[in-house]
Amino acid sequence: MDEPGSVAPSCCHGEQACVFTKALLAHAARCELAIRHSAGEIDALTCSSPVARTNCATLSALLRERALFTLRLPRPPAPLVHAKALQLQCGGLRGLQQVLDAPSADVHHLIGLAHERHDSLLDLPWQQLVDAIAAWQPRRRRPGP
Repeated sequence: MDEPGSVAPSCCHGEQACVFTKALLAHAARCELAIRHSAGEIDALTCSSPVARTNCATLSALLRERALFTLRLPRPPAPLVHAKALQLQCGGLRGLQQVLDAPSADVHHLIGLAHERHDSLLDLPWQQLVDAIAAWQPRRRRPGP
């Protein structure tokens, strides 16, 4: 489970931690500002831009708020289990890409495009985004040997 009280669920904690770490590590999205750090078996992602991280944290908080009822999420600051955080991030970014008709799932680019086309993240078509979050399914595991 994620750290209680965190603004955005992530695998690594700290001021510069990437908000969408789970989606990036799952290869559901990418980000030109994410910097990967490996320490042994642990992969951590940090954001190279404090402003972009704030924008991502805002989007993440809005995704959680708008999908609260549909996904039966606990109210903040209660932590999310990994599967729900993954569904929220991956489904939310996929939905945003579809709504904006963007060619790639680059998080920084998607948020910039959302601001450009809708003026504010609050003005996004949230019902479509919540539907995409609810529809997202993890990859099927390959059958064992």
